[in-house]
Amino acid sequence: MKMKLAPALALLCVCVLSGCTFTGRLYPVQGPLSSQLPPPIFTLNLTGMVNPQTLSTVLSNGEIFKGIWTVPSVKTRAERAAAGKPQLTNLASTWDTVYGPGFYTAHVLGTRYFAQASITGNQGTLLQVEMYRLDTGAETDLLQAIKGVAKDSKGNEYKLAF
Repeated sequence: MKMKLAPALALLCVCVLSGCTFTGRLYPVQGPLSSQLPPPIFTLNLTGMVNPQTLSTVLSNGEIFKGIWTVPSVKTRAERAAAGKPQLTNLASTWDTVYGPGFYTAHVLGTRYFAQASITGNQGTLLQVEMYRLDTGAETDLLQAIKGVAKDSKGNEYKLAF
C-alpha cells in the first residue's frame, strides 16, 4: 500500500511546491521601525519553492516591493567571492544581529539551500532578503525549516519567519 502512495505523494508535493504562494512575516529587529510601539509586522508573499518565482511585500508608508528571488549555488557564491565580485546580497551581519553572533558563519555560509532577492520599492527603497533551509537530513515541515532576514536602505533589519 505504501508503494502505491509514494509516487502520488511525490507528484502532489512537486505540484504544490512549484506554484504555491507562501506567506512570511517581516519583524523589525533593529532600526527606526523596531523602536515603534508596537513595532509593525509586514507580510511577505513568496511564490514558487522548487522554481524561484516572485517575492512581494508592502512596507512602511505603503511602499510596494515586487521582484524575483534567486537560488545561487554554493559554487556560484564561492566563485563570485574568489573573483572579488560583490554578492547580490550580503546580509552576514544581519543574520548575526537577528539570530546571534556567529550564526551566519555557522549555519548560512556554504549551505546548499539558500535564496536571495534584492528589489527596489516604488518609492526607491532597496530591500534585500536572504533565506536558507536547515539541512537536517530529516523530513521536517518545510516552512518551519526556513529562516530568513531582510534589510532595507532606511536602516531597518528584519527577521523573516514563515
